[in-house]
Amino acid sequence: MDRLIYVGMTAAKHTMAQLAAVSQNLANINTTGYKADINVFSAVPVNGPGNPTREFVVNSVAGADTSFGSIQQTGNPLDLAVNGEGWFTVKLPDGSEAYTRNGNFKIDPSGVLQNYNGLNVVGDDGSTITIPPNTQVTIGKDGTVSTLPSGDMPVSVTILGRIKLVNPPESQLVKGQDNLFRLRSGKPAQADANVQVMSGSLEGSNVSAIESMISMINLGRQFEMHMKLLQTADGNASKAGSLLNIA
Repeated sequence: MDRLIYVGMTAAKHTMAQLAAVSQNLANINTTGYKADINVFSAVPVNGPGNPTREFVVNSVAGADTSFGSIQQTGNPLDLAVNGEGWFTVKLPDGSEAYTRNGNFKIDPSGVLQNYNGLNVVGDDGSTITIPPNTQVTIGKDGTVSTLPSGDMPVSVTILGRIKLVNPPESQLVKGQDNLFRLRSGKPAQADANVQVMSGSLEGSNVSAIESMISMINLGRQFEMHMKLLQTADGNASKAGSLLNIA
C-alpha cells in the first residue's frame, strides 16, 4: 500500500514542479535568445533499512533546448543575432565567462559594449570592447567591431576589436538560473572563427506557445491522476482497516 502512496505523493509533487518549469518557459516566450528548459521525470529508489522495494518520482532538468529561434530585423547596429550555431561571450562579475544567444547589446556611459543586463561583452583577446564617443558603430559578420567618426570619409574606419564568438559542443554546456550558459568544466571556451553574426537583427525565444500550453494541460491531467491514486490508497486502507476490525 505504501508503495502506491510513495509513487502518487512524489509524482504529484514533482508534476507541480514541472508545471512551474513549463510556466517559466512560457513566461519567456518574448525573451530574446531564450532557450527553453527541458524537464523529465525519473524513478529513484528509496534508501533505508530492508529490501529496496520502494521508489519515488522526481523531476529534474535534463538540459535546455538549444534549437534556433526566429530572426527578427530591428535595424539597430548594436543588435546582433548568431547566424547558425555559436554563442556570444560575456564576462560575469566574478571574472568568469558565460555564453548567450541574446545579442541585444548596448553601450554604457563609459563606452563599454555590454549585453542587455549590463555584463561586458568579451573580445576575442579576452578584453572588453570600448566604443569612442561621437562615432558610428558597425559590426561585421565575423564579429569585428569598427567605428567611423561622424562626418569623416570611410577611409578613417577604426577597428576596435572582435567579439568573442564560441561554438563548444552542446553536451559541454550547462544552463544557469540566470539563463546564461557555461562550460561544465568551468573553463573558458575557445573562440571559433567560423561563427558568424547578423547585424541589425535579434534571435527570438525558441519556446513554442502551443507546445507549452499542451504540456501544461497534460501535466494538469497527470496531477489529477496522481491525486486519484492517493485517494485510492486511502480508500483501500480504510477498507482493510474495516476488515481487520471485523476479524
